[in-house]
Amino acid sequence: MDFSLSEEQELLRRMVRSFAEKEVAPGAKDRDEKGEFPLEVIRKMGELGLLALPFPEEYGGMGDTISYAIAVEEIARVCASTAITYAAHVSLGTAPLYMFGTKEQKEKWLSKCLDGTMLAAYGLTEPDAGSDAGATRTIARLEDGEWIISGCKCLITNASYAGIVVITALTDKEKGSHGISSFIVPSDAPGFKLGSKYNKLGLRGSDTAEIFFDDCRIPQEYILGARGDGFKQFLQVLDGGRISIAALSVGIAQACLEASLKYSKERFQFGKPISKFQAIQFKLADMATKIELSRLMVYKAAWLKDQGLPYTREAAMAKLFASETATWAALEAIQIYGGFGYIKDYPVERYLRDAKLMEIGEGTSEIQRIVIARKLLGEVWV
Repeated sequence: MDFSLSEEQELLRRMVRSFAEKEVAPGAKDRDEKGEFPLEVIRKMGELGLLALPFPEEYGGMGDTISYAIAVEEIARVCASTAITYAAHVSLGTAPLYMFGTKEQKEKWLSKCLDGTMLAAYGLTEPDAGSDAGATRTIARLEDGEWIISGCKCLITNASYAGIVVITALTDKEKGSHGISSFIVPSDAPGFKLGSKYNKLGLRGSDTAEIFFDDCRIPQEYILGARGDGFKQFLQVLDGGRISIAALSVGIAQACLEASLKYSKERFQFGKPISKFQAIQFKLADMATKIELSRLMVYKAAWLKDQGLPYTREAAMAKLFASETATWAALEAIQIYGGFGYIKDYPVERYLRDAKLMEIGEGTSEIQRIVIARKLLGEVWV
């Protein structure tokens, strides 16, 4: 059993960290305060090949989920808003196109998604279909060689900037979850309408908006995969997405630890730096331990995925533990900072606001526990 990263992966980590510190970190505070979307940063990431990382070499990637997880962590370490934009584009918007798309669909859209000239989004969540994603109410009906889509999606990351949105819709109402299909919907399709953007607690530099389909028309060949396979598809997509959210969580938690270490050496109380007090040392030790355990679980889930082995349970475990660790680490960081941790001049309050979404998006902590328990008990979703 080898726990070391390959030379290529270590080089990637150094490259992404350098890029993150030079290109991403300087604007992170402003993006959060002003709600500015990191479009130029994402385009630069495309030029570096970061958007293609988990995909095969023939598409410009490394075919390596561990490398992708490393990149997500390094970006999240300096700006979680940029990292969630990155992760949603790759794991949710682009991945289903690669996984289930036809040759023609890939030729039309995939290269643009991988080089950063087009952003992708994933439209799954609806007002009455969040954790219960099978309760989709958006409908697609086939008429004269076109799919006509009616309904809405909410809380969609990258929606306002996406060139395409992969969505789920009911094509056969009487079949329940087996009547859900997936579609590729260009944002310029007739009847595609953006709703309002959300004023969020955290991740304020990322874009999250509603999408409405007012008899939205797309060609018949824009269905993704077979009719009725949408439910199975999004379960597979979310498994991969959970690895990226877990990696993002590790990045936020790592930022909390690094900020706490630095501050504890600079802040003096009772005549010495607070890092000399055992109460602070224990907090730092616990943070480092939980972060390392989270990272190892991310790598294990990513490794299993790359080997073509089952990884649903491990992805859920990684996402559950890492996301809860990120929120806890942010709270501990604020405690170490004391009153200053509550002030926006310091980054740890932003880390807390950003971290909380990790316990909610792509399956809440409660859903992860259901997934893990079902795997333990041998139950299946479909």
